Amino acid sequence: MRFVRNLPRRSVATLLLAAATCLGEEPAKPVTPPAFTNALASEKSPYLLQHKHNPVDWFPWGEAAFAKARKENKPIFLSVGYSTCHWCHVMAHESFENPAIAKLMNELFVNIKIDREERPDVDRVYMTYVQATTGGGGWPMSVFLTPGLQPFFGGTYFPPEDRGGRPGFPTVLKRLGEAWKSDQKNVESAAQNAVKALQEYTNAGAPSATGANAEALAAGLAQMARTFDSELGGFGGAPKFPRPVALNFLFRMFARNGADTQDGKLAASMALLTLRKMAAGGMHDHLGGGFHRYSVDRFWHVPHFEKMLYDQAQLASAYVDAFQVTGDRQYEAVARDILDYVRRELTDQAGGFYSAEDADSLLEHGRPEHGEGAFYVWTKTEIDRVLGDEAAPIFHRVYGVEAEGNSPAGSDPLNELKGKNTLIRRMDLAEAARLFKRDEAELDQMLAASRKKLFTERAKRPRPHLDDKIITAWNGLMISAFARAAQVLDDSAYLASAQRSARFIREQLWKNGALVRSYRQGASVVPGFCDDYAFLIGGLLDLYEADFDVAWLQWAIELQEKQNALFEDKTHGGYFSVSENSPDILLRMKEDYDGAEPSPNSIAAMNLLRLAQVTGRQDFRDRADKTIRVFSEQISKQPTALPQMLCALDASLAKPRQIVIAGQSNAADTRALLRETHASFIPNKLVILADGAAGQKWLGEKLEFLRTVGPIQGRAAAYVCEDFVCQLPVNEPTKLRELLKPKPVAPKP
Repeated sequence: MRFVRNLPRRSVATLLLAAATCLGEEPAKPVTPPAFTNALASEKSPYLLQHKHNPVDWFPWGEAAFAKARKENKPIFLSVGYSTCHWCHVMAHESFENPAIAKLMNELFVNIKIDREERPDVDRVYMTYVQATTGGGGWPMSVFLTPGLQPFFGGTYFPPEDRGGRPGFPTVLKRLGEAWKSDQKNVESAAQNAVKALQEYTNAGAPSATGANAEALAAGLAQMARTFDSELGGFGGAPKFPRPVALNFLFRMFARNGADTQDGKLAASMALLTLRKMAAGGMHDHLGGGFHRYSVDRFWHVPHFEKMLYDQAQLASAYVDAFQVTGDRQYEAVARDILDYVRRELTDQAGGFYSAEDADSLLEHGRPEHGEGAFYVWTKTEIDRVLGDEAAPIFHRVYGVEAEGNSPAGSDPLNELKGKNTLIRRMDLAEAARLFKRDEAELDQMLAASRKKLFTERAKRPRPHLDDKIITAWNGLMISAFARAAQVLDDSAYLASAQRSARFIREQLWKNGALVRSYRQGASVVPGFCDDYAFLIGGLLDLYEADFDVAWLQWAIELQEKQNALFEDKTHGGYFSVSENSPDILLRMKEDYDGAEPSPNSIAAMNLLRLAQVTGRQDFRDRADKTIRVFSEQISKQPTALPQMLCALDASLAKPRQIVIAGQSNAADTRALLRETHASFIPNKLVILADGAAGQKWLGEKLEFLRTVGPIQGRAAAYVCEDFVCQLPVNEPTKLRELLKPKPVAPKP
């Protein structure tokens, strides 16, 4: 079973094993009477709309459903998923489109369907319950609640009949329905106890008096090294998740310790090997660009085929970092491959970025059968037909194509990929050139031509479903990626993509001084959550350092003030995921886990440190330190659960560096200094443009030293500062390079 969330390996492995033993049949064909329409028909979420013709009397999350449950004294069945979720589709086809099962659901429960991307606040609460009570979690998530929204039973996927000792969904419905009728008092008591336990679990105490220190960074690095796969990259065995937050931490440890130290070399080697193996693997779409969600095997070979925007954003940034660290163009090429895919397939005409592409698609036009990965996989015969006798044999060897299919043992329990090939790079260019006795440049051109032909042929297939919902938080991550790429790769097209998305959010999702969560055919009514604010603020800070428009900084400060007002724990520090005015949420949770997406607290801590640099405001610095201290216990006990918070800790322990480029933004000498500034990986720097215009004046009101810096002898100049104390300015990029050489933290005596 291919779950999306990064969970502890033992939990995921258990779920995978259970799924492999119970999913022995193809999903049943839909039998939904087309005339039936439920209350989801008026929603905007693509996921909810996928279920509007189910015979289940679905309600969206809201008071109408809650009132019905209270009035009829029925428990609630809550189903949570998202539109590109493969196993959500399976359970829908098997159970929710089955009239007999739907009849049971309607008789015994009030049924609510939630898009977890639209309502992550609801998903978080009940996912915590499911994980705590079952040892794992994933989507679809199935939770049974009292009319007061308290959970009393939960799980993930349930098959349509009893299998292998596991109860099927109808059996679960009947047993829970009977328990409610015959023993409601005890069910409610158990639910109340569960909520109390969750409250105790999620309540963060007072921040540590001292907080975490550099020892936690070393412990995090050592812990990652113990689980690192030194042969194939990544951490642990199957399934393998990309988890870019871990790579962010490793690159920071490289910069902190230095390229010549043992820890610096270890950190860089783990990150770079992982990125190389992922790029060569089948998780990487070698024809169309971008990355699938994760690999079901340890080889990065057979993926769960959906493509999520948050993965593209974070991985693009990681490959840009790798290019800065090494200067190796292979990392630049992969970063561009991701970004170009997003520009081509996931960008709205108005500039926002779409959420995802599905794992499933139709096998052929005009036929109802569908399958996971159908759009992406190939038979050897298909490739032979497209490439011909000369190019096909070379392509087969380089990309691992086999006549019987190339899925490794255990990676395809349902035989969906039988006879099919997931393209995986089996040899590099030099090795292939030696094997086929060809010039490397010639062979590279031949392979590029082959990929282009196959890409064109693949475009004729039915495309996977596109979730065209535009989520504020994920757009913030993508703005960061495009802005970072624009800085490092000096690419104006990437800058334009970041700017258009930021303008789209400002125009469409910034309403009456507050953010809205998402947009599809208009803005949703769901207010923004903490991650929407935190991720967007981070994106705007990166965007300022790409185009130096202080309007982005001004908006980032305004957003931070609003985030503080809505989500800050005024007593202990840190940020809750939802605002205090969230009446239909049982718990205000304070997220700490950096998983497939970083925790909003981790990003907020970093944002506050950066804002303190750019404004000189001590209150921002104090909030950052307090946020880190709130999670000191978790950092000390399990540092690898919070790698992005470790990045913030590293930044808090470092002396902030300001690099001020004084000159006109589009002048050649200014651009040369900026290129040099962005050529090296310097994670704790702030780049400011002093152009003598309104932007410099506005910044100078906050940072006194900026008021007087300017060009030297008519030429653009670079000022390298530490804690706002600047060295003598330089005009030449080579001299700037010397000033920017990393200064690793000295080891303790």
